[in-house]
Amino acid sequence: MKITQIISALILISSFSFPQEKIFIPMDLSQTDHLKAYGITYHALEKGYKADWLLNYRGGSFLIDYSNEIATECLVEGVYSENISLAEASAMYAEIQSEDNNMDVVRLEKAPKIGVYVPPGFQPWDDAVTLVLEYAKVPYEKIWNDEILRGDLSKYDWLHLHHEDFTGQYGKFYASFSNAQWYIDQQIAYENNAKKNGFKKVSEMMKEVTRTIKSYVGQGGFLFAMCSATDSYDIALAAENVDICAQMYDGDPADPQAQSKLDYSKTLAFTNFKLEMNPYVYEYSDIDIQPIEVGNMENDYFTLFEFSAKYDPVPTMLTQNHVNVIRGFMGQTTMFRKNLIKNSVTILAERQGTDQVKYIHGNFGRGFFTFYGGHDPEDYQHAVGDPPTDLNLYKNSPGYRLILNNILFPAATKKKQKT
Repeated sequence: MKITQIISALILISSFSFPQEKIFIPMDLSQTDHLKAYGITYHALEKGYKADWLLNYRGGSFLIDYSNEIATECLVEGVYSENISLAEASAMYAEIQSEDNNMDVVRLEKAPKIGVYVPPGFQPWDDAVTLVLEYAKVPYEKIWNDEILRGDLSKYDWLHLHHEDFTGQYGKFYASFSNAQWYIDQQIAYENNAKKNGFKKVSEMMKEVTRTIKSYVGQGGFLFAMCSATDSYDIALAAENVDICAQMYDGDPADPQAQSKLDYSKTLAFTNFKLEMNPYVYEYSDIDIQPIEVGNMENDYFTLFEFSAKYDPVPTMLTQNHVNVIRGFMGQTTMFRKNLIKNSVTILAERQGTDQVKYIHGNFGRGFFTFYGGHDPEDYQHAVGDPPTDLNLYKNSPGYRLILNNILFPAATKKKQKT
C-alpha cells in the first residue's frame, strides 16, 4: 500500500473514532430539556471531562470535551446538543471573550459533593431542590441535625437547606395543624432528636445547628436555601442569646424583650427586621412579603438583573437563563423586603417597581450563600398535602434553572476579579 493510501486510511479511521472534538449544549430556546442539561454537565465533571460554562452565550450554554458516553447520554436524556470541531469551538471562544460582548468563559473543574438538609420522613417532592436533583439525576446525600452537630459538613462542597424552621417553632403551623398527626409526629421527632444531642429544647438545638452551618460557610462552604429556610435561618442567628419561642413550642414563654435583644450583626442577609411574636400567626417576621402585597397572581413576575460577565462572574453565573422575566411563585417565605436586606448582599432578582426581592446572594468569610424565595417554581401556591410537581412537564422551567445554576456554581474555577 502506498504511503498516501495509508495516510488517507488513518485519517478516515480517525474521523470515525473521533468524529468531533467538543459537545456544545445550547441553553437558549433551542434546548429541549434545560434541567437535564445541568445533569449531563455534572456527570461529565464526575467522569473527569473538561467543561466550560459560556456565560451569557445563548442562555448560558455548556461546552464539554467530546466523548461517546456524554453524546449518548444527551440522546438518551433528550438533551439537545451539537458536536462541533475545535475550529468552531475556537471561534466561539473568540466571540465570547471579545471585550465587545458581555460574555465570558468559566472552566468547571469538578463535580461538587452535595448535602441536603432534610428531616425524617422526607420525600423528594417535598422540596423543589431535591425534586430537580432527582429529575436531573444529580446525586446528593441527605443529612440532618445529627450529622451537622457531629461535624460532617466538611464532607460537602454545597449544602441545601430544606424549607426548615430554624427558630424551633415548627413552621408556626400551630394554629392550623396542631391537631394533625403529621404535626404531632414532627414535634415528637424533633424533641427526641434534641434530647439525643444533649439539648433541653429544640430551639436551643436549632441555634447550634445554625451556628455550625454559618461556620461551614465561613470556612468556604456554599449554602443555598429556599422558602422558610432563608429568613428563619437568619432570625435564629440574630436570636442566638434570646428566647423567641412561645410556650407551646418549647415549654416556656418567650422573652417579652426579645425584639430589643436581637443581634443583627450575626445574620448573613437581613437586618432591622421585626419579629412576629404572636404564636398563632403564620409568619416569622416582616422580612417576608405578604400575599396581599403580591396582589393578583397574573401579575406576579420577577426580573433577573444583568451583570457584567467579565467583571462580576459570580452573580452572572447565578442568573444564567433563557429568559430574564420569570413567573413568580409563593411559599411560607415568598419574597424579601428590600429595605431589610444588608447592603453587602447582592440582589439577583426582584419584582420591578416594588420593594419585593426574590433572589439574593452574598459572601461570608471564604464562602457564599444564596437565598431564593418561594416553595416550588412551577406550583404557584403549594399547600400541605398537594401532589408533587411532575418536572417532565416543565423541562424548560426558568425558575428551576436558578436552582441548578447554584448546583454548578461551586464547580467553577475561581478567577481574580478585574478591579
